[in-house]
Amino acid sequence: MTEDRNFDDIAHKFAKNIYGSDKGDIRQVIVWEDLQQILKLIERDKQALNILDAGGGLAQMSQKLAKLGHQITLCDLSSEMLQLAQQDIANNRLLEQYRFIHSPVQSIEQHLTSKVDVVLFHAVMEWLASPKTALETVLDQVKSGGMASVMFYNHHGLVYKNVVCGNIPHVLEGMPHRKRFKLQPQKGLKPEQVYQWIEDAGFSICGKSGIRCFNDYIGNQQYMGDYQPEDVLALERQLCRQEPYLSLGRYIHVWAKKNNKQD
Repeated sequence: MTEDRNFDDIAHKFAKNIYGSDKGDIRQVIVWEDLQQILKLIERDKQALNILDAGGGLAQMSQKLAKLGHQITLCDLSSEMLQLAQQDIANNRLLEQYRFIHSPVQSIEQHLTSKVDVVLFHAVMEWLASPKTALETVLDQVKSGGMASVMFYNHHGLVYKNVVCGNIPHVLEGMPHRKRFKLQPQKGLKPEQVYQWIEDAGFSICGKSGIRCFNDYIGNQQYMGDYQPEDVLALERQLCRQEPYLSLGRYIHVWAKKNNKQD
C-alpha cells in the first residue's frame, strides 16, 4: 500500500459485513478466549487495567474488557468509525470507561500521558503503508510486564484461499493488487516477520491462534457433508492453536508480554 486506509467512506458497510456475519462471530469467539488468557498472565497491582485499543474501529473486543471494569482508550483514524463505536458504547452504557481519540496510531504517543497495561492492535497493519513502524509505535506504549494483543491478515492464508478458489495464475504472479475488494486487504503479512518484529520490540510471545483456519476454505458444492455453523466454530476452537492449521488462518492473533527492563 502507498498510503494508510481510512474507512470513513465505508464505515457502515464495514460494520455490517465484518461483524454481522459468521466470520465475525468466529473471530470474536477465538480472540476473546485469547484475551482471557492475557488477563490471567498480566501482573497487575490494581483491579482496573488501562487498555489502548489502537485502530480499534467499532471497539467490539474492548467493550468486552470494559464490561469487566477496565478503562479503554479507543484510537482510530476514521471519524466515522469512532462515531459508530461511540454510539454502540453509549447503548451498552460503557461511555464512562472510554476515552476517544481521533488520530492515526502512529501519533498515539502524543495523546497518552502514561504507558498502558494492555494494547489491542487488531486487523490494522494490513491496511498501512508501513506496518512495522506502526507496530513499533504501538508496542512502545506498553509498560514493562504489560501485554500486547496483535492480530494481522495472514499472507499464507491469502495464498491458500486463492489456490482453493482456483486463482492459480494470480498466485504465480505474486498476487498483485486488485481494486475490486474494498473490505478485503490486498496484501497479507508473513507471520514469521511479525513475530520477529514483536520480539525485537522487547516482548516474549506467549501464544498464537489462527482465526478462521477452516471456515473460509469450505467449498459451496451442493453435496459435501452434513454440518451446522456451530460445528465449524467447534472445529475452529479445537484446532486453531495447533500447527499446521494455525499458520493457515486467514488472520493470526498473537499475544506477548513486554519484558521487564532487567530481563
